[in-house]
Amino acid sequence: MIRNPILKGFNPDPSICRTGDDYWIATSTFEWYPGVQIHHSRDLVNWRLVARPLSRTSQLDLRGAPDSCGVWAPCLSWADGLFWLIYTDVKRYDGNFKDAHNYLVTAPAVTGPWSEPVYLNSSGFDPSLFHDDDGRKWLLNQQWKHSTDSVGGRPRGTAFDGILLQEYDPVSRRLTGPVRNIFPGSSLGLVEGPHINKRAGWYYLTTAEGGTGYDHAVTMARSRDIRGPYELHPAVHLLTSKDAPKAPLQRAGHGQIVETPDGAVYHTHLCSRPLPGTRRSPLGRETAIQKCAWKEDGWLYLEQGGLVPALEVPAPPGAAEPEPDRPVEYRFDTPALPQDFQWLRTPYPERLFALTGSALRLFGRESVGSWFEQALVARRQEHHAYRAETRLLAFDPDTYQQNAGLATYYNRFKFHFLAVTHDAAAGRVLTILSCPGDWPDGRLGFPLHPPVPVPDGPVDLAVEVRGAAQQFFWRAGGEWQPVGPELDASVISDESGRGEHGSFTGAFVGMLAFDTSGRAATADFAAFSYAPG
Repeated sequence: MIRNPILKGFNPDPSICRTGDDYWIATSTFEWYPGVQIHHSRDLVNWRLVARPLSRTSQLDLRGAPDSCGVWAPCLSWADGLFWLIYTDVKRYDGNFKDAHNYLVTAPAVTGPWSEPVYLNSSGFDPSLFHDDDGRKWLLNQQWKHSTDSVGGRPRGTAFDGILLQEYDPVSRRLTGPVRNIFPGSSLGLVEGPHINKRAGWYYLTTAEGGTGYDHAVTMARSRDIRGPYELHPAVHLLTSKDAPKAPLQRAGHGQIVETPDGAVYHTHLCSRPLPGTRRSPLGRETAIQKCAWKEDGWLYLEQGGLVPALEVPAPPGAAEPEPDRPVEYRFDTPALPQDFQWLRTPYPERLFALTGSALRLFGRESVGSWFEQALVARRQEHHAYRAETRLLAFDPDTYQQNAGLATYYNRFKFHFLAVTHDAAAGRVLTILSCPGDWPDGRLGFPLHPPVPVPDGPVDLAVEVRGAAQQFFWRAGGEWQPVGPELDASVISDESGRGEHGSFTGAFVGMLAFDTSGRAATADFAAFSYAPG
């Protein structure tokens, strides 16, 4: 069986394609760098992260991008001996505008080398490239309307103004011909995330609708002509959890069709697993997959029936058993950063960190939550319960403006940070900086009164998360001891603070340093571990 989600933790907007017996899924990375995650599988059951293609300044520079902007909804496809990756770089979130720029890069292999980007358009986000069997290529994307009419002071219409279609010329490397609005969406509204699949002379259009919160859905339509008109699926939606509040996979929507070599059909989708009794999802939007079947009426349906996605679905013949979750320990004695880790926004990581041969050295830059240079190196939270540990090998602050330690982080308004810093009276101390989702003010809380003195030399820091509860620990050569109060881990989630429709990433845990004095104080970390609990 396939056990959902197949990509745990922040991995939304899954675009899937197959080459021979190999399957590939690309997911959104938003403000995290490098851009786009690509996972590989041979059986749809077990997946391995193999590439993050957008790794150069010319491809992606996210400095100054607000939280939850950056890379939205990539589309990965294979044609003409190349992988084709389409992506949006969103520069603005708040207000009526989005400033969403769409690009194309190609590569002979997922591991690269990936080309310089080709600019496509800026009319909306969630671009998708369809390779027709007559050799023509078509770009689809959501159209963003920055203003809506109103009647009596109430809005009429929506900013999600349908799905656009335009032909792409791979020779001249530009869009050509008329732009057509081919699909307005269903009555659910907020149509986005288009993908086309062709079968038996029909063009099947799947889109995401209902927003990316608890009304999310995959909507299906079809047409004999790629330009439309498109008729809606008899059930309108292929899958959704919007009417099943007790389903374990919530916020289900936005995915793509894939066929196995023997003709079986699956559909990926994003989902979330809220903490029990809450509508908060620290793990963010994850990737799941459902087995589907074509029925006699020529429409696709979930194989298990209904619209609600299942936790377990049949795997292709010969698939392996799902690999168990295991603890992971990282030693920073390698020349490259372990692949599980990312940083924020900048294409110049050498300004943030270096591998010294025995440690990960962070250079304290701007404050925690900066949109430009923030020295945070972190990995995804993939489980509702886990323990993470790190050893701060060397850090000698001489001012309270220098801090380094262990953080659980969502964005500038949602984090908890156990930091070594300097206190004028006590010297080297531990403190906690906490911002519990208080958008838009973003006020810091300081739960440690007074700060805890820390001896010179290495210090071990740890965090345990159990659902909505988070506790920090520390030691310096002795036994582990708790530090500070129990904190609310549920605020490190999509839905806290700004609300369920305003945040798109997921919780990270990792090593953080800042130096607002401007002297770039260094902090060396010898190791990091993550253990599901």
